[in-house]
Amino acid sequence: MVIPGYDASTVDEYALESAGAHVALVAGVVPDEFGLERSVSEPPADSLAEPVDLVACEELKAIEAVRIALAYDPSALPPGASPTDVAVAVETGDDWDRLHSTVDLEETTVTAVLNDRPPGSTVVAAYDETGPKDGD
Repeated sequence: MVIPGYDASTVDEYALESAGAHVALVAGVVPDEFGLERSVSEPPADSLAEPVDLVACEELKAIEAVRIALAYDPSALPPGASPTDVAVAVETGDDWDRLHSTVDLEETTVTAVLNDRPPGSTVVAAYDETGPKDGD
């Protein structure tokens, strides 16, 4: 999985195919334990897929880029919702924060690219009622 602006040889890639989750990252230290697994966290009410845990995410060091791509079920969108009203959501304590995300309608995936570790280690594709942001 490509991260724009980075040489593919510097990108570590991880996948949990059964959940349609992919993570690519460029970091100075990636622990051997890092990976993806199905989460036992309760997903938000507006989730469009099952949540996934980024295992040992807090152990990543010298992060330059993280790309999270998640498959989602477009039929789970509420009636009248735009098919682009989807975002990667991250569990942060008692809430789920939406990350700036892009939607691939053909692949039914949503992707967020960060320049730091996500604000939590559990992620899910979720309905984003705020719709596209300025500049999208």
